[in-house]
Amino acid sequence: MRVLLVEDEEKLCQIISHGLKAEGFAVDTANDGAKGFELAMSYPYEVIVLDLMLPGVSGSNVLKTIRQKNKSVPILILTARDGTADKVSHMEAGADDYLTKPFAFSELLVRLRALLRRAPQQREDIISIGGLEIDRFARTVKCMGQCVDMSAKEFALLVYLAQNKGRVLSRTMIIEHVWDQSFDGFTNIVDVYIRQIRNKLSDRGLASMISTVRGVGYVLNDGT
Repeated sequence: MRVLLVEDEEKLCQIISHGLKAEGFAVDTANDGAKGFELAMSYPYEVIVLDLMLPGVSGSNVLKTIRQKNKSVPILILTARDGTADKVSHMEAGADDYLTKPFAFSELLVRLRALLRRAPQQREDIISIGGLEIDRFARTVKCMGQCVDMSAKEFALLVYLAQNKGRVLSRTMIIEHVWDQSFDGFTNIVDVYIRQIRNKLSDRGLASMISTVRGVGYVLNDGT
């Protein structure tokens, strides 16, 4: 799942970004409103975390402008402005949730997952393909009814493949979705992770579910 974090406090931005990545999210960051809006219009984010007090274009204006272009992407406001009037005005302007600083990362994580659960564009929580069952929010994988341990990145990659069953995904597409915008797309990181996932699926006879399309990328099918 891909998150856009728009936050101008560098240290806080790094803490949140590292925490979300550890939880399996791909995170893009922007430290001002103009860059945040540019990224929001360039990629299909599944959730946006937006500070209000940003240099240049304010978070309030970014919120309003995003909502003019995209009615469905969940937006969580993260700010030190804790007045009731601020909360009401920004919720009315299109925010889906409002969290004030200081905050616990665990609360931010719970709120983001709640937004993702109820977001209209999200697909089913449990994805079943052939003998493979993936619970996106419990973060579990079962092959032929048996649990298979996956790292955060392995899980995110497998979910992305499963959500696009039958569609060939290029290495660049995978890197942009599962990692982040600044990742070096010329590495063989995707191939390494695909091999690791295949090894784990092969123990249950499901390695053939992920096929290589030579010169293009990978595709997940039902294994038949």
